[in-house]
Amino acid sequence: MPASARKIGNNPARPPRPPAFLRRIPDFLEETGRFTRFVGELLHALLRSPARSLAWHRLRPQLWLVGVGTIPVVALTGAFIGMVLALETWHEFARIGQEGRIGSVINLSVTKQIGPVLAAVMVAGRVGGSLAAELGAMRVTEQVDALTAMDASPASHLVAPRVIACIVMTPLLTIYSNLLGVAGGWLVSVRGFGVPTGDYWRYTAELITWWEPASGVIKSVFFGTAIGLLACFKGLSCGPGASGVGRASTEAFVSAFIAIIMLNLLLARLLHAVGESIMPR
Repeated sequence: MPASARKIGNNPARPPRPPAFLRRIPDFLEETGRFTRFVGELLHALLRSPARSLAWHRLRPQLWLVGVGTIPVVALTGAFIGMVLALETWHEFARIGQEGRIGSVINLSVTKQIGPVLAAVMVAGRVGGSLAAELGAMRVTEQVDALTAMDASPASHLVAPRVIACIVMTPLLTIYSNLLGVAGGWLVSVRGFGVPTGDYWRYTAELITWWEPASGVIKSVFFGTAIGLLACFKGLSCGPGASGVGRASTEAFVSAFIAIIMLNLLLARLLHAVGESIMPR
């Protein structure tokens, strides 16, 4: 037998390795299962002892952290987004002689889509990473294990106040950001480009009903829920050491950002259908 044939027979060719994304599917499924279990433990803690989970002395610091501490960055983002929209759209409306209608487009975009998404992204960046790092540090220093050893539920004492704070404060921050976005668009359009104030608000009222701002607030409730759950989950499941805490903080923001844009797509379609049924035009 030729040497080349013996070599091939003794060393059979290995099958090609599957693509990287296929190799990660088991890890993704395992992570999804652990997250589902985490959410179930949180719901069980809330239903079993809501008074303990929502105790004011635990909830108040988290409301301050999520809400008051995030006001400056949300306010700045909302105001400048309204201004940028006015700057970018005024020239196009001026070309067709419809400058007065610019307010309807700006305010619709801010209150229904851009405002809620950007406010949630700011909350995820400032608060989500902070919550994950805080809980990750507690995990690394074995404070979570000590809490469990004392027969105290981490879901009740640590997770529930943080998640509820995100759910409560994200819609309020969204409303605040929307108001400043509308004000910023008005300032540039009316004061900067000379659009008549009456036309600005009249066309806005013709296009926007109460449902458009309400749908943006409804979205923000889901965004806040996703931010709180993912930040706490990543923090409590972080790896050892300082590198594990830093990785958990980064993963919390990235996961929350992906969740926000995916939820925005799903909710946009759903809320549009609901709006068409309750507010026929």
